[in-house]
Amino acid sequence: MADDIKGNPSTPRLTTMLIFVLALFVMLNQSIRTLLGELVGMVLYPLIGFDSQYPLVTLLLAGLLMVTLSIVVRSLFTDYVEQARTQKIMNAFNQELRQARLENNLYKIKKLTEKQQEVMSKSMEMSSQQLKLMPLTLLFIIPIFAWVSVFVADLPSSLISVPWSLEVDLNGVNVLPNWILLYTLVSIPFGQLLTGLIRYLQFKKKVDERKSTVTERI
Repeated sequence: MADDIKGNPSTPRLTTMLIFVLALFVMLNQSIRTLLGELVGMVLYPLIGFDSQYPLVTLLLAGLLMVTLSIVVRSLFTDYVEQARTQKIMNAFNQELRQARLENNLYKIKKLTEKQQEVMSKSMEMSSQQLKLMPLTLLFIIPIFAWVSVFVADLPSSLISVPWSLEVDLNGVNVLPNWILLYTLVSIPFGQLLTGLIRYLQFKKKVDERKSTVTERI
């Protein structure tokens, strides 16, 4: 993967842009979105549709499912330990370069500038890997999102109660449709928590492996 990135760094960016254009087309084209949503609904509606009686619960579960699938798939190809190490190196390098410029240390600035491309390439490599994973996550996001839009449109009643209001119309619009706002409200916090948990498990695994290696040497 690293060789592909170095050989043609524009490829993952171009692929991601094409996928985003396709996703946007699917989301804006009602007939395609409806068709896709109905196909996905054959699986999801019996599982979490609850005969359209608990739309808020359905939105919650759909959001959790979408986030879980996309983040788990992304984590299979992401080394969060190496990612954190690269970020730490970048922060330390930038801090040292800023200090050299404040001190007007021309010799140190020259040396650091010569190494800057090498340090930046590591960060760009990690970013390119994330771009390559974006199409995979969209494979889960787009179909589930399409189904939720069909599910909400077909509700016998789109009025629900939430903690901050006794009556909210899911099809009502406040900048965005209310169902999208609720769906996002569920997805983003849960996604952050799940990503944090997976990172913790990866770090813990790495620490345990090092402890085991040290114990074996002793």
